[in-house]
Amino acid sequence: MNTTSHFRKITLHLARDKEFPEGSARHGYEFIAPLNANSKIDAAAWKEQRARCSVRRFWGDDAPMRGQLAHHAGGNSGATWGFDYDIDSDNDEEAGIRFGDHAFTLGEYVSIRDANGVIRTFRVASVTPG
Repeated sequence: MNTTSHFRKITLHLARDKEFPEGSARHGYEFIAPLNANSKIDAAAWKEQRARCSVRRFWGDDAPMRGQLAHHAGGNSGATWGFDYDIDSDNDEEAGIRFGDHAFTLGEYVSIRDANGVIRTFRVASVTPG
């Protein structure tokens, strides 16, 4: 594995939007990903240990959804990162908007398109050893 990458547990909380004007710590994601020295997802390290890269989606009182961090060819940057909750279905995937370009550091913002096509913004609430 690339020695400059470290696996981290990243927690995202819903940022302010129309439905949640104050944002919400009860709505978000926790996922494990290898981050490089610039705090960006390291695709080579992910490829070597992709089974380690899990996600848990928590959404208010709904039961948590569990899946994997996924990487697909294509997209604006040549690849798309997202969350896959069922490897046998394409209907459950959520796409990170330009995840490959974002540094996952405390306080930064990222957007995710859910399985229904709704795009929401999330704030990086924590980054800890994973």
